[in-house]
Order: sequence, then structure tokens, then C-alpha cells
Amino acid sequence: MRCYYDLHLHSCLSPCADGDMTPYNLVQMAALNELDIIALTDHNSCKNCPAAMEVAAQAGITLLPGMELCTQEEIHMVCLFPALEAAMAFDRFIYPLIPDIPNQPEAFGSQQILNARDELTAHEPKLLATAANIGIGQIPDAVRQFGGVCFPAHIDRASYSILAALGDIPAEYGFTAVEISARGDVAALQRQYPLLRQVPLLLSSDAHYLEDIHPRRAWLELPDRAPEAVLRALNGGCAGFGRG
Repeated sequence: MRCYYDLHLHSCLSPCADGDMTPYNLVQMAALNELDIIALTDHNSCKNCPAAMEVAAQAGITLLPGMELCTQEEIHMVCLFPALEAAMAFDRFIYPLIPDIPNQPEAFGSQQILNARDELTAHEPKLLATAANIGIGQIPDAVRQFGGVCFPAHIDRASYSILAALGDIPAEYGFTAVEISARGDVAALQRQYPLLRQVPLLLSSDAHYLEDIHPRRAWLELPDRAPEAVLRALNGGCAGFGRG
């Protein structure tokens, strides 16, 4: 079955995301856009995933808990997990690796942790817009230990991308999917980087504002909409994909 997705969304926990990007609002916007599968991937944190998963279950949307991790090379990696417990365990693994720099809400945003009713439960005190003390070469194995899959985010961008930082996608990292933004020249990238002819080329919104969440556009061919099916497809078992 063809399942329409957006696997890169931020909530108001991310310091650069709009305050309207609450768990309830972003799930409802995805429902309005007729998406089947979404993922919440805040910067260096999974702490709004519990609320978002509760809302998504009520809305009939599959939500994968995840994180957009910034490596010490300042490469953004999307990390997705099959279940909330695994995501929160990964969150606890990563948290000590984030520098102890206090957030300044007036400068960076309030980093809100909410419940499923969009009620404030806490503010994240550490600034999440920093590089964690973990290298990109360590990420794939670390994510696999928690049952998840990771892939480089927006590889075509001039900052916070694997190509901007390293100039290549090293084969030894074993990436089985990549994300290319809507503005990326897919054909040119495939000519230059042979790996991109062999793996799913994901298209997600990286939405920080509600209006940026993608409509029904990019899809994966899956046997069902379960998180495990999504992760299998992204881990070398993709039966088909399209970028809309």
C-alpha cells in the first residue's frame, strides 16, 4: 500500500520552532493534509513524543517517535524508533552529551514540553540548538542499539548537512536512506553520489511552522502503516518510494 508521510517535524520543544507547533496542532495539521505517517523529530530531544503519540493515536495517524540529532560535526541526523520506550531511552542516552549551556528563551525560544492537551508541563533548561558530543560515525550503531534507524537530514543544504560538513556520504556509515529537501536537485546529486541511486530519497518538510507541514505528497510502499514497517523500509527493505 502507498503510505504518505512526513518524517521530519518539529514541535515547540525545538528552540527555533513556532509556539503554535504543539503536539495537538501538528498532528491535526497532518490529519488535515491527509498524511498517513508522521514523525516528531525535535532538536536533540524526544520529550514531546509522549504527548504527540497520544494525540496521533486518537487521530488515527501513525506517529514515529524520533529526534533530529546534531552531531559534533554539526550534521543533522534524523533518528526514528519503533516505540516510545525506545525513543525515550535514546533521549536519556543523548541528554548527557548535550553541552550544559542554559537556554535563553528570549533569544532562542522557550523549549516547551507539553502534554496531550497542550498544557505546559516543563521547560527544557538546556539549549537544544547545539552539537551533541557524539560523532556521526557513532550514530548508526547507537541508534540500532535502541531498535531504530537513522538517516542524514536535508543533505543538499549548505549547512547542518553531511555534504556540507564532509563533502561526501561515506559508505562505511551504511546509510540505507537519505533526506533531500524539496529544492534539492535529485538528478545532479545522483550523478555525483552513486549511493543515492540505491536508497530511498526521502522528502519531508522539516516543518517549524504549521503551514510548512507537507501535504499528501511523498510516499513509501509498505505492507501496513505500523512503525516497524516504516523502519524496515528505511533499513534496506523499501519496496518503492516516490517524492510526489
